[in-house]
Amino acid sequence: MIFEMTRDYDILMPMIIAVAISIGVRRVLSHENIYTIKLVGWRHFIPKALHANMFLVHQARDVMDKDIVLLQATTSFDTFLRQPEHKGKIRHVVVARDERIVGVLRVNTGIRRGLERAYTGVTLGDVASRDFTIAHEGDVMFGVIGRIWHRGAMMAVVVRGNGAPSASDVLGVITKEHVADSVALSVRPYTSVDGKQ
Repeated sequence: MIFEMTRDYDILMPMIIAVAISIGVRRVLSHENIYTIKLVGWRHFIPKALHANMFLVHQARDVMDKDIVLLQATTSFDTFLRQPEHKGKIRHVVVARDERIVGVLRVNTGIRRGLERAYTGVTLGDVASRDFTIAHEGDVMFGVIGRIWHRGAMMAVVVRGNGAPSASDVLGVITKEHVADSVALSVRPYTSVDGKQ
């Protein structure tokens, strides 16, 4: 409004600095903003996620699961299942053919108990899903979620840098479960243990 009234371009930078400092001071003095402070006084808590969904501006590197396995498509599925380090947990596998990412898997390695003597003869390349998308580590979650939904993908493979993705650049994965867990984590400080505010 001040700029519209004065038409003075010289006040833009001081105005931006003044607004940034005032927001910082307000956040130090009060967690609530001017629109919600009275509601809090009346014991009506508004989750920060409803003020502005800041989760959507997180970068992919902040949300991704780094506990993944990167394997070649020719790897035997039976051999993979029998590796003791899995300890029966859910594993996210990125499947590559040389340096090209060709598929993804979400495997419950607990099923190996029933397959101790079985031999399927399939490779990871045979069972890998092609329903995935690529996200670069600096991509904001708003865009990553949009790509997952648009492609009907089961997960996004996060790669370093901004160039063409290759297997050696894989940093982690983001599944719909990771998105849900991260959203829940972002609103947890505003909820109590019993679910009441």
